[in-house]
Amino acid sequence: METSHHKVILASILVLGAEFCFAGVSALVKYLSTDLPPEQLVFFRNLTALLVLLPWLWRKGPAAFKTKAWRFHLTRGLAGVIATYLFFYSIAHLPLAQATLVLMLSPFIIPIMGKIWLDEHVNRQTWLAISVGFVGVFIFLNPQHTELSPIIAVAFAAACLSAYTKTLIRQMSVTESPSKIVFYFAGISTLVSGISLLWRGEAVASEHWLAIIAMGLFAVGGQLGMTKAFALAPAARVGVFTYSSIIFAAIMGYWFWDEPITVSMLLGAAIIITAGYLAIRTRRKAESGHKVGS
Repeated sequence: METSHHKVILASILVLGAEFCFAGVSALVKYLSTDLPPEQLVFFRNLTALLVLLPWLWRKGPAAFKTKAWRFHLTRGLAGVIATYLFFYSIAHLPLAQATLVLMLSPFIIPIMGKIWLDEHVNRQTWLAISVGFVGVFIFLNPQHTELSPIIAVAFAAACLSAYTKTLIRQMSVTESPSKIVFYFAGISTLVSGISLLWRGEAVASEHWLAIIAMGLFAVGGQLGMTKAFALAPAARVGVFTYSSIIFAAIMGYWFWDEPITVSMLLGAAIIITAGYLAIRTRRKAESGHKVGS
């Protein structure tokens, strides 16, 4: 059934709002990282997600904990925590737009992992979208005229791990519900990141608590907004707006840290958004034809 025009508009606004929240989380991480280690920021980020899930646990009861996919949950939790550590470290040492851009490569890496790991079919349109996406990144970073930090490799590793966790989710979803997957990830990541505070924890200055609370609220708001958006309209109609986080990050980086916005950045972002649109449309056609495309 065709989604109404009103729902598509509302879903698009929700996606844009969610990506603004995610960019806000990155900006707050960059601000807080001057005084707090990444391990502590990751813990607060994970703890917030777990606290939000407590009402769900209360309603579900003991049934919420039953699972036969412990290996997948543990692997995803550990990989997710490491990816978050790497991304937060990248944010602290790179311009905000650059770190966000490299992480946005994750959707283009997923089909490659699906092909190598799960032997999934990847059609030519998807390969084209992936190639265009990487060209857009090259133009955005403009290595001919800009000295690139080696920390970009750290951000790329975070993107690869993020793609890996999402590929795991595709396998887990056969037997595990989305809510259970989210719960175990939040629980494991909070526990693991909490252990690291035994040797990396520091006293939090009173003026930072507001930013920490805002970081958690932005993160939860972004997740809720994104979930509601994709419930209202299919990803093929509104998914391209997820790349707006690059634009929001560039604006915040310019506003708060005087990070430059160049013509190559704008051109590269436009190409990446186009590639993302091609990938989403290709996936929709593949799924409607009962094939795996991306």
